[in-house]
Amino acid sequence: MRTYKRKTQRATVSQDVVLRAVKAVVDGGQSCRAAAKDFGIDHVTLSRYCKKIRSRATEPSNPAFQLQVGYKKNRMVFSEMQEMQLVEYVDKVAKLYYGLSPKEIRKLAYEFAGANNVNMPGKWSECETAGADWFTGFLRRHPQLSIRTPEATSLGRATSFNSVNVSLFFNNLAGVLEKHKFVSSDIYNMDETGITTVQKPSKIVAAKGTKQVGAMTSGERGTLVTMAVAVSGVGNMLPPLLIFPRVNYRDHFVRDGPVGCIGAATPSGWMNEEIFLKFVQHFVQCVRSTPDKPVLLILDNHESHLSIPAIDYCKDNGVVLLSFPPHCSHKL
Repeated sequence: MRTYKRKTQRATVSQDVVLRAVKAVVDGGQSCRAAAKDFGIDHVTLSRYCKKIRSRATEPSNPAFQLQVGYKKNRMVFSEMQEMQLVEYVDKVAKLYYGLSPKEIRKLAYEFAGANNVNMPGKWSECETAGADWFTGFLRRHPQLSIRTPEATSLGRATSFNSVNVSLFFNNLAGVLEKHKFVSSDIYNMDETGITTVQKPSKIVAAKGTKQVGAMTSGERGTLVTMAVAVSGVGNMLPPLLIFPRVNYRDHFVRDGPVGCIGAATPSGWMNEEIFLKFVQHFVQCVRSTPDKPVLLILDNHESHLSIPAIDYCKDNGVVLLSFPPHCSHKL
């Protein structure tokens, strides 16, 4: 039973209390009814424990004496060591971007039990998979595991994030910091992200059983707009650059937008070399950088950021560019 709730208080007396009551009866000569009343135990239960001890001819005062109190633990299919091997394997493959679904873990448990000649339930052999109840108990016994929704990760991201690329980036970062002595307020991280012109409505309270519940928005499907933004090491955010999927840009596109934001337009709505130059000019205007007082701008290795006019403009205006390794911005 997956969500069993206790309905009685049977077998809840601690082992220490039962042992002291048994000693009072067997060693002290007290009657079962009197000892049961003194220790708050059912006298039938206490007499049963005393009968077991007398049949064993064991002294309750012996330090090595063991008394089984309460219900027995359910029989485990795997030992603790075998379950830990399953936990380590499931955790390892998840970190390698090849995590297992609940059905795959149940299938793996059945194959693991067969390989180790473990006595498994008959239903496992019939269905060739572990039961759903076993999987629920497996997660309960190992709270470090949980069912998560994975993010789609390309092979490029999975393979590019390695010690060689990461070490190279941090070596470059250390050299730049040592040369220019940047403080947190002079270090900025720039990235692009996609936003939509129609936001998803939040949850509301409505009549129970209503088949359709709506919320007013500007449209059912919005337009995807690219936003380029830079944030400093102390948390200061510069006004963003919004790139609209249009051939021609109009000033009213950014009306009622964030204070100080600027806009641009490309047919695809993505960043290109010309728009990146415009962003760098906007960045210099906001941070007031000069060759005598430079700032550090960390960004990803997108092809639009390799614009020669933009790099020359950064050199002339005191902006030091540092690039992340390819496909590593999700971690770095």
